[in-house]
Amino acid sequence: MGIMEILVVVFGLMVFEIISSVDNAIINAHVLKTLPTKFRKFFLLWGMLIAVFVVRGILPFLIVWLVNPALSLGEVWSFVFSNDPRITQYVEQSKGILLVGGGIYLFLIFLSWLFLEEKKYAFLVEHFIHKRSAWFYAISSLTVTVIVYVALKIDPMLAFAASIGSTAFFITDGFKKNAEEKEQELLTSNVSAWSKILYLEVLDASFSIDGVIGAFAFTVSVPLILLGNGVGALVVRELTIRGMGIITKLAYLKNGAMYSIGMLGGIMVLESLGQHYPFWLAPLNTLLLLGVFLYLSYSELKLSEQTQK
Repeated sequence: MGIMEILVVVFGLMVFEIISSVDNAIINAHVLKTLPTKFRKFFLLWGMLIAVFVVRGILPFLIVWLVNPALSLGEVWSFVFSNDPRITQYVEQSKGILLVGGGIYLFLIFLSWLFLEEKKYAFLVEHFIHKRSAWFYAISSLTVTVIVYVALKIDPMLAFAASIGSTAFFITDGFKKNAEEKEQELLTSNVSAWSKILYLEVLDASFSIDGVIGAFAFTVSVPLILLGNGVGALVVRELTIRGMGIITKLAYLKNGAMYSIGMLGGIMVLESLGQHYPFWLAPLNTLLLLGVFLYLSYSELKLSEQTQK
C-alpha cells in the first residue's frame, strides 16, 4: 500500500470509530457523572487502556484467527507484525467469509436502528419506517435468507459465515437493549461505584465489536485497523471527558453514524459475493455521510437558537 492509501484508510477508520461510538461516549458520560472523582479518574485511565489496547487490540487478531482456524493465534500475531506474505495470502483467501459475516452484522444494526429505535428524524421516510417497526423482523429475515441463498451458490462457507453474522447481531443487540434499561437503573439507584465501572467496561467491549467489524470494510490490514481504531477510541475518550455538551447538541450525528454503518455493511456483503470496489469508497462514504448529517445538525441548532431569541 502507498502512503496516500494508508493515510486515507487510517483517517477513514478514525472517523468511523468516532461516529460509531457516539452512543457509547454519551452513556459513559451520564454514568460517570454519578461517580466520585477518584472512580471517575480510575475508569478514564484504566478503562481507556482496556478499551483501546486490550479489546480493540485483541479483536482484529481474534477475527482473523476465527476465519483462518488452521493458524494458531501465535502464528497470526507473528505473521502480522513480521510482514510475512503468508498472512496476506491467508487473509485474502478468507476475505469473503470475513466480509459477509461482518457485513450482515452491520446491516442488521442499521435496520434495527431504522425500524425500532427512537430517534430524531432527519427525513420523513424515517418516521414512516419507524411507525412500521414490525417490518424489521420480516425484512431482516428476508435479507439474510437471500444473502445465504446467493452465498450457497458461491461457497457454502460464505453461507455459514452469513448465519454467524446474523447470530452475532442478535446476541450483541440483546445485550445493548438490556444495557439501555440498566443505564437508567444505574443513574437512579445506589449501585456501588465498582459495579458501575464494571458495567461501563462490559458496555465498552460490546460497542468495540461494531467498530472492529466495520473496520474490515476499509482494510484487512490488522496494523492499520489497530492504528485507526486506536486513535479513534482515544478521541472518543476525550469527547467523554470534555465534549459531551457539544455532541449531544448535534441532533443528527447518530443518524449519520447509522447510515454509514448500513452502507459499509452493504459494501462488505457485495464484496464478499464478488463485487470489487476501490480502497477509497468506504472512507469516502463515511466522510460524506458525516458531512451531510453534521450540516443538518448545525442547521437544526441554528434554527433552535433563532427560535429562542
